Amino acid sequence: MPDAGGPPPSPTTDREKPRWLSPLLRRILLLNALPPALLAAALLYLDQYQNGLLAAEVEALRTQARIYAAAIGEAATRPRDDRTILVPEAARPLLRRLVEPSPNTQARLFDNTGLMVADSRVREGPGGAIVTEPLPPPQPPGVFAGTVAGLYDRLLTLLPRQVRTEVVVDVNPDAPSFDWQPEFGADRREELRLALEGGVRPYIRRTNDGRLLVSVAEPARRGAASVGIVLLTREAREVDARLLDIRVSVLALFSTALVLTVLLSTYLSRTLATPILQLARAAAAMREGEGRGGSVPKPLLDRPDEIGVLARDLQTAARALWARIDANERFAADVAHELRNPLTSVRSAIETLRRIEDPVKQRRLLAIISDDAVRMDRLINDIADSSRVDAELSRTIAQPVDVAPILSALGELHAATRDDEDPVVEIEAPQEGLIVRGVEGRIVQVFRNLIGNAVSFSPANGHVTVRARPTGQMVEFVVEDEGPGIPDAKLESIFDRFYSERPSGERFGQHSGLGLSISRQIVEGLRGRISAENKRDANGTITGARFIVTLPAA
Repeated sequence: MPDAGGPPPSPTTDREKPRWLSPLLRRILLLNALPPALLAAALLYLDQYQNGLLAAEVEALRTQARIYAAAIGEAATRPRDDRTILVPEAARPLLRRLVEPSPNTQARLFDNTGLMVADSRVREGPGGAIVTEPLPPPQPPGVFAGTVAGLYDRLLTLLPRQVRTEVVVDVNPDAPSFDWQPEFGADRREELRLALEGGVRPYIRRTNDGRLLVSVAEPARRGAASVGIVLLTREAREVDARLLDIRVSVLALFSTALVLTVLLSTYLSRTLATPILQLARAAAAMREGEGRGGSVPKPLLDRPDEIGVLARDLQTAARALWARIDANERFAADVAHELRNPLTSVRSAIETLRRIEDPVKQRRLLAIISDDAVRMDRLINDIADSSRVDAELSRTIAQPVDVAPILSALGELHAATRDDEDPVVEIEAPQEGLIVRGVEGRIVQVFRNLIGNAVSFSPANGHVTVRARPTGQMVEFVVEDEGPGIPDAKLESIFDRFYSERPSGERFGQHSGLGLSISRQIVEGLRGRISAENKRDANGTITGARFIVTLPAA
């Protein structure tokens, strides 16, 4: 059974997984494809456009019905007594002649009682037989058009429909045909009355075989008297054809947009997801110890966009982390070396103390043990302080610090505690304009170290000068002494941990060699810089050492 508390799988195992449908690509595809899909759905939802086409079809058919009704009213009627009657024998051929130019149209004529008098699709055949001519069969749509129409019809079942009040639309293929037979009852008689008055609304229906039929009824009049009703029915093939053309065009545009969206989304995913995965693999390789200098691929480092910024920051962070690890390893080795010397001295003194009985030599050995103990105590304190500097600076928020009173206080403190032959500390700094961003306690520690170091190297009754001045965005501090200076080859080494080159005559073990190293830690942790150089006279002779500190102004 696997251990539930084991380490998580390494990100490097993800490189075997397919990336075609990565989560990022799915999100990009969804976001990019949704707008054109909604637009296509909105364009395919063509009820308003369809109603406009149907209204135009109805208006054209109504105009045609009025022409037919007027022609029948003039040519197929005759007066009888005090009224005008319809003549079926004259109306039938006239109606067929009128409909001949419109093969998709069927015209029927009803008298005032609702009885059908003539039908343009019914004629007398050979031998007096009655022949009914059906409407031309509907043209079957192509495979693509039929698929589009089927999908569209299914889509419309899910959407709300908007029906025009002036047009009756019946999309039920099982609806009964429009008829004018009086035996249908009171409802049909009311429709007959409305038709004679010209008040029946147009009727649109879809048949079982997919035909879209439009029917209008117009009264045939002779003068002011109604002699019958002309019912005109036509197949609105142009409406379906135009709607299908628009839907096919919309779907073609949507398909093109979808293909482009997929290609662009894939490209966008590869420019985002693939580099991020490469960065994840680089981070995993760094964690496993591969590539101490950073294993981020060079193409990512050369990118000018945000991915390049992230790659460069990751590379910089990795190098800084390895530098910190190396520094800690060196520090541990240096600490072990520095502690070994006094411990060896103490152990040798103790072993010698056990073998001698001379009180004078015993006191001398005890003094050596005491000095070494003090030296180890000082060394351990400085080591602890050095190890705390980075952690303290990383969690402490830098605040504006006025350095002028700090320098003045250090100068007064030295003047109050100096002996007669000790060097004099002179402060040459303005009383304002020396405000920097930092941590006050650590800034005090830096200047105490530098002034103390300068005093220890200066000759008796010498001078230590501290100067300060603002320089744009930084504030510069200079500490000068009149000592022997620093060897040119050691100008950088003096900031190393445990480096110690003390003036002649000073007792051994009075300093740990961490003062300047801690000062550099503090200054660089405050985004500043510290350096050392030698003072020289006109002849190029070294006249002392100079330490320069620059800190960011607040």
